[in-house]
Amino acid sequence: MLSRRQLQCLQGIGIRQWLRKPILRSNSEANQPPEAVAHENPEILEQPPAETNVIVSEPVKLDSWDDIGQSIHQCQACELANSCTQKVPGVGDRQAELMIIGEGPGHEEDLRGEPFVGRSGQLLDKMLLAIGIARSQVFITNIVKCRPPNNRDPHINEVKACEPFIQAQIAQIKPRVILAVGRISAHHLLNCNTPVGKLIDQTHHLPGSDIPLKVTYHPAYLLRNPSAKSIVWQDMKKLHKMLNR
Repeated sequence: MLSRRQLQCLQGIGIRQWLRKPILRSNSEANQPPEAVAHENPEILEQPPAETNVIVSEPVKLDSWDDIGQSIHQCQACELANSCTQKVPGVGDRQAELMIIGEGPGHEEDLRGEPFVGRSGQLLDKMLLAIGIARSQVFITNIVKCRPPNNRDPHINEVKACEPFIQAQIAQIKPRVILAVGRISAHHLLNCNTPVGKLIDQTHHLPGSDIPLKVTYHPAYLLRNPSAKSIVWQDMKKLHKMLNR
C-alpha cells in the first residue's frame, strides 16, 4: 500500500490511484449466491476490477524537443530498452530541409549515442558530400532508438513502440524532403512491403502529408555490395534536384 506522501505526489503530477476496497460479508451472506448478495449490497457492483494498486497515467506529451528527448530516454515500451547501452534519439539541424531516417543504431551508435557514426555513417557522410551537403546541415535519426541485439532487424512491435517518436520529430522539423535509408525505414514510413529496388525508382510522399520521400539503399548494404553504389549515386543526384526545386 502506498503511503500518504506517495499518494500526494501521484496526485500532484496528475496520476490517479485506487485500491480495491475489501468487502466484509456476514455468515448468512457467505451462504447466498453472488446475485443475492449484490442485490442486497449494490455498492459491490460499483467496485473496480480485481487488480489492485492500479496506476493510470496521462498520455506522454511530445510537443517539444525537450518532451521528445526525455520520453525517448525514459521509454520502456519494448525489450530493446533493456538490452541497449543507451538510447539514440538523433542528431543534427532541427530546422533542416533534409531529414534522414535509417533503421536502427548499430554497435558504434549504441556506444556513442549518435546515429550513423560507424563505417555506414562514414559512407553516408561521403554520399551527402558528393552532392554538396554537410552532415551538420541535416537531421539524422532511426526508426527505432535502441540497438537491436546483434544488429538484427527490429521487430514490428519495436518499430510500433518508437512510431510516436519519429512522428513527433518529423512534426518538429517539418523537413522539405525525407530520405528513407534501408528496407525497414522505407517499409515503415510508406506502410508497404515493396522491395527497396522498386521503391528507389518510384516517387513517394510521406503518407498523410505533402513531404516528398526518397528511398535508397542502406550504406551497410553498399559495404556488402559495392556494385550498388552506382545506383545510390543516381539516387543522390535525384535527391539534390528534389531539394533545389
